[in-house]
Amino acid sequence: MSNPLILNLLLLFVILGSCVHGLGVNWGTQTTHQLPPKTIVQMLKDNGISKVKLFDAHQGTMIALAGSDIEVMVAIPNKELLDMNSYDRAKQWVKRNVTRYNFKGGVSIKYVAVGNEPFLKSYNGSFLNTTFPALQNIQNALNEAGVGDSIKATVPLNADVYESPENNPYPSFGRFRTDILGQMTQIVEFLAKNNAPFTVNIYPFLSLYGNDDFPFNYAFFDGGTPIVDSGTGIQYTNVFDANFDTLVSALKAVGHGDMPMIVGEVGWPTDGDKNANNGNAYRFYNGLLPKLAANKGTPLRPGYIEVYLFGLVDEDAKSIDPGYFERHWGIFRYDGQPKFAMDLSGQGQNKMLIGASGVKYMPSQWCMLNPDAKDMSKLVDNIKYACTWSDCTALGYGSSCNNLDANGNASYAFNMYYQIKNQDELACGFQGLGKVTTQNLSQGQCSFIIQLDPSYSPQSSSYSSSPSLWGLAFIMILTFMLL
Repeated sequence: MSNPLILNLLLLFVILGSCVHGLGVNWGTQTTHQLPPKTIVQMLKDNGISKVKLFDAHQGTMIALAGSDIEVMVAIPNKELLDMNSYDRAKQWVKRNVTRYNFKGGVSIKYVAVGNEPFLKSYNGSFLNTTFPALQNIQNALNEAGVGDSIKATVPLNADVYESPENNPYPSFGRFRTDILGQMTQIVEFLAKNNAPFTVNIYPFLSLYGNDDFPFNYAFFDGGTPIVDSGTGIQYTNVFDANFDTLVSALKAVGHGDMPMIVGEVGWPTDGDKNANNGNAYRFYNGLLPKLAANKGTPLRPGYIEVYLFGLVDEDAKSIDPGYFERHWGIFRYDGQPKFAMDLSGQGQNKMLIGASGVKYMPSQWCMLNPDAKDMSKLVDNIKYACTWSDCTALGYGSSCNNLDANGNASYAFNMYYQIKNQDELACGFQGLGKVTTQNLSQGQCSFIIQLDPSYSPQSSSYSSSPSLWGLAFIMILTFMLL
């Protein structure tokens, strides 16, 4: 006869060593120094994460995922949507990035993401006429290849594709934006025809960002003052449920209120804004994960919700046009080490996740402002240069390094550039203002990082992205702080 104690211990092990059912994570790769894909895959397995959403279908990533049994959503970047308007090119893409891996021991592909938030208002309609034809061609190509029953094409959309009117700002009045109603109706009907899900990205953090009038607790799951929907009488205590149900109402308005839905991205950043920190991220996930584990769903869609957390690791090369926080969404740091305690099973047994193993760093040395430098007339120009070509977002207002003095700001900027340049001696020159040191310059929550060893990182070439408008604005603000 089985020992009840042993069975109970095994059950406890399963609960604590697994994720919320259906929980996935976004794996972004916009970093100057990437962790090896095989290291990332091992991290996913070590933490019981069984689903991953990609933003491309890079061969190195796919090879690392082969044989892992991790369910994958591959993706077509927005810049390739126009190419996918050709059915021949769509078939080639499916052959090269999907069916090529469709064998025993291959990659378990479940979805193809066609674009990423292509109808975002800030894109000014750039992908308005290419998204739906690309969706059609990719799904039809999947069908023709004989995998369309098990692999579905979907379009991850930002929550700004739907809204409620100002005079009735409640979930039950949700509708798709009038300027894209035609395109959205086409997409929804095509998804329904192919039994494919609607994918939406929901960010409660963005409700707070730049809006001091938004009720702070409403962004979380543990204390928001109820808001009553005048159309249904339903009480909403958090913006996630309200946002999700606004989409349910929008789908219902076009005749598909029962369409399966995926939350393609949801998370909380840990730096780059006054509300972006480990404490708020902990609070957010500590409410979201138990909610998902209990299959509570939302008032209009109770039950299981398929969710992908955003994101896995910090990405220091992402555009900061939306805000400085964009580079700090990871539940792991740039080096694959966990930031805060959490329980992916949603059982409330919060502990540090299992980080990347075998990580190789460059030598323990940093670049700092030379205390013996005499001529400081070019200091501001050199800081501008360093921050233009590296990541200084932690110096922003309310961020982890915001409390450094002027010399600390300069040292932080110099070191970020020095690390991105793989500790090249010349990268710590700064016209005689820089100096290499073996003393760790970190202060409190402000971390002066050492980057990954370039021999270990599959992509560690010099940072060459052009600075964005927001990046230039950030540098102007930093310059003002130093004057």
